[in-house]
Amino acid sequence: QVRLVESGGGLVQAGGSLRLSCVVSGRTLSSYHMGWFRQAPGKEREFVGTVSKSGGSTLYTDSVKGRFTIWRDNAKNTVYLQMNSLKPDDTAVYYCAADVGILLYTTPDRYDYWGQGTQVTVSL
Repeated sequence: QVRLVESGGGLVQAGGSLRLSCVVSGRTLSSYHMGWFRQAPGKEREFVGTVSKSGGSTLYTDSVKGRFTIWRDNAKNTVYLQMNSLKPDDTAVYYCAADVGILLYTTPDRYDYWGQGTQVTVSL
């Protein structure tokens, strides 16, 4: 089966940075578009960004543009989310997800596999 494992979350002060990693097993990473989502307590899961199978295309939600960057290393079966200039509003559990489809999607229902999540907490 396909398995996704996130890591790299933690507690940081506003303005700080974190880098999240997601390691994919069970299938070649290049088979999937990879997305990052986040979910705060009591809120719906929110799209953060996605990177295409080859890494040639990316999409980001407006609130993270210019601060977050997604890239992938298919040889290592790993996708990354670099988060800079973190804000308290970025506090959430962050999930990576894999999509076997043809197009890039921004909604959770379009993704086929999910990791367990990693907590990111940004303090004032």
